[in-house]
Amino acid sequence: MTYCVGMQLNAGLIFMSDTRTNAGVDNISTFRKMYSWEVPGERVITVMAAGNLATTQSVISQLEERTKALQDRRPSILEAPSMFQVANIIGETLRETIRSGALAGANAESQFGATLIVGGQIAGQKMCMFLIYPEGNFIEATTDTPFFQSGETKYGRPILVRAYEPGMSFAEAAKLLMVSFDSTLKANLSVGLPFDFQIVRKDECRIAHNARIEADDPYFHEISRGWGTALKQAFRSLPEYDLSL
Repeated sequence: MTYCVGMQLNAGLIFMSDTRTNAGVDNISTFRKMYSWEVPGERVITVMAAGNLATTQSVISQLEERTKALQDRRPSILEAPSMFQVANIIGETLRETIRSGALAGANAESQFGATLIVGGQIAGQKMCMFLIYPEGNFIEATTDTPFFQSGETKYGRPILVRAYEPGMSFAEAAKLLMVSFDSTLKANLSVGLPFDFQIVRKDECRIAHNARIEADDPYFHEISRGWGTALKQAFRSLPEYDLSL
């Protein structure tokens, strides 16, 4: 399993994904799940993948090949005129990959499934973020749905719902994502460090910050300890239940 979050702020987009992939408790590996393409000042595109690893790696490889090939004239995400068309190209590639995998194997299409979060901006256009489903269709982030999750979503969602504000700074958003990922990490062994982390500022059309949060990262450990302490203090401050009623 995995956990990925893409969040839309007034100031831009922020992404975080884990890197754990497992096929049972005795077969755990680390694979990147966040991928980016940029033509600084012209466009920036980030994709985060959750689901069947072979499917997601095939999709990413096809997208990458199309940006380089001279003879393959299938649409490239670096040539698409809008982020909507970028999402459409990626959705079609995902759908075709899942179908071809199912036809070639003995398993159902659902076992080859994957979900993608795609965000970015093309110069002169608005910044966009999409959640792409295995069927290839997608939805766009809005003020009502300002962040997308994929993978093991349930443990890290409550803090996002309660604490997210569109006007928060990137530093505040990074802290919020750290807490969300720490909550997921504590509750589910299929999600693990290191985490990949990226910031794209509005109208810059480039990656402003790109980092990997390793297992020994001091800030993440400070957040993890501090959040646990704060939760205990908040719990103790709540009124006791009256058993006499």
